Amino acid sequence: MSLSSLRQRHDEPESAEAFSARLDTLTAHLAATAEHYDETGEFPHANFRLLHEHGLLGLTVPKALGGGGADLAQALQVISAVARGEPSTALVLVMQYIQHARLQDSTQWPEHLRRQVALEAVRDGALINALRVEPDLGTPARGGLPSTLARRTPDGWRISGRKIYSTGSHGLTWLGVWARSDDDDPLVGTYLVHKDTPGIRIVEDWDHLGMRATSSHEVIFDDVLVPLEHAVSVSPWSAPRAELDPDGMLWMSVLLSAVYDGVAQAARDWLVTWLEQRKPSNLGAALSSLPRFQEVVGRIDTLLFANQNLLGSAARGQVPGRHAAQIKYLATDNALRAVEAAIEASGNPGLSRSNPLQRHYRNVLCARVHTPQNDTVLQGIGKAVFASRHPG
Repeated sequence: MSLSSLRQRHDEPESAEAFSARLDTLTAHLAATAEHYDETGEFPHANFRLLHEHGLLGLTVPKALGGGGADLAQALQVISAVARGEPSTALVLVMQYIQHARLQDSTQWPEHLRRQVALEAVRDGALINALRVEPDLGTPARGGLPSTLARRTPDGWRISGRKIYSTGSHGLTWLGVWARSDDDDPLVGTYLVHKDTPGIRIVEDWDHLGMRATSSHEVIFDDVLVPLEHAVSVSPWSAPRAELDPDGMLWMSVLLSAVYDGVAQAARDWLVTWLEQRKPSNLGAALSSLPRFQEVVGRIDTLLFANQNLLGSAARGQVPGRHAAQIKYLATDNALRAVEAAIEASGNPGLSRSNPLQRHYRNVLCARVHTPQNDTVLQGIGKAVFASRHPG
């Protein structure tokens, strides 16, 4: 059955079974070219065209604007399927889903801009992401004022600065640039910039060990002019406001974790197939018949079973949002441990460039760099424990 024949007509309801089958086909299609994107580091434009054809780039856009109106549970299902095929694509898609899931509830964005960004996602497959990290400051999650400057002029904001680790750079239509104004009490937050605005330059410096196709290059803004109303989510430095509310943090935690859980699921599937097919002559049977390897697979499946239940429960609203950071810590750690177990069990074949397991291992290592990082998570939890024992 062709991919085009699996796409659902808009006037027909799609059953949960049909949706799952469609995602399984997408997983296989994305997996077929994952090695190519890992080797070249190219942005996977073809993957996003495919996702757009399936109506998945506007999945979290409200139905009233033509999107899928998906909740966190359905977004989790899609991210998991995409990540099992090609995780760099999944990571960019996570950012798309989070932005649109919260966008229409924003009280700061002008309504026409909210509608424009949403409608372009549905109609054109336009991608959006926040560009926040800077060469000198690092991640803003650890505090500090951005160097990227938005100067107020009669014509609008003129933005200058540099952003690194700009996930999706070559595929984005809309850039949410974290910057500060030149006011005495600077307005800090997101300034919306269209990709075609003069003065934007991408420096292709993303050459990492894993997640190589995310196109997380440096983006330079040189006196980029945007309308004043494009200061879409800013607040005075003297009275800062969080970029994500608790629900937004939960979405981020669950979907980011799903990317790396998907990587671990793919590693598990490779190992199981390899153990079934590998039949050493001195054994006269497949490695899968040995208790040692059965135990390893059992350990891997138990780690992934824990992830399935944790992420699923959180997506269904059964885990309070205040535990978002712990969800990310536990799920990504389980994913990493699962892939490490597969590497250890497979030995040299697992580390061979001809097999995908080494790619899964390089990709899953990237889970640790996402905000919140492990030290911040654990320190925050410990601090809260002591604070609860001595209130006031």
